[in-house]
Amino acid sequence: MMIARPLSRTPASTAVAAVALAAFVAIAGGCSVLSRPAPVKNVFLIDAPAPPAAASTHPGTLQVRAVNLAAQFRGRSFVYRETDLRYVADFYSEFLVAPGAMLGEATARGLERARVFARVVPPGAPPDGNFVLDGFADAFYIDLRDASKAVAEVSVTFFLSRSDPATPVPFWSKQYQRRVPVNGPGADAQAAALSAAFADITAELARDLAALALPKP
Repeated sequence: MMIARPLSRTPASTAVAAVALAAFVAIAGGCSVLSRPAPVKNVFLIDAPAPPAAASTHPGTLQVRAVNLAAQFRGRSFVYRETDLRYVADFYSEFLVAPGAMLGEATARGLERARVFARVVPPGAPPDGNFVLDGFADAFYIDLRDASKAVAEVSVTFFLSRSDPATPVPFWSKQYQRRVPVNGPGADAQAAALSAAFADITAELARDLAALALPKP
């Protein structure tokens, strides 16, 4: 009588089986990951309406450069302030372009529409102008410390200097701060509040620059 015996496995066959099993698990896991929908992000721009026309227009050209931001606000993600010391970035809500370039372009566009100078050169264009405007933002976030009253906070200091490399030190500067309530839930309302805050800043900047007694270029 023949007795059935289990087939013996050699170390080589055992190793091959283990590799095959690992490959199957990896492929199956990869398929499940690939079948999941990618997370949807909300993308926004700062849309500041044009400020009122200036009372007078300076002759000459103003070169506006990109606005620099404090390190915690340089990324494209929305930033929320939850406590005095804790800031968090929102993975699902971000700006279409980096905030520095976006704010610089919005500043140039606002000053051009207000006719503060005869000509305004936006960031990224070749250097050209009698005066140069730089900006630094040390606040650009949504304040959630009071959960019932979310507020968009924006703070920017602008610096005006001559374009002459021999006199690069700014002869004028001013800090502008705005806190605008977020009217409604979600990132759309937050982006609208940030836009309104920066629009107020741009309008005040236009009035201040138009009233300046500028040095001769």
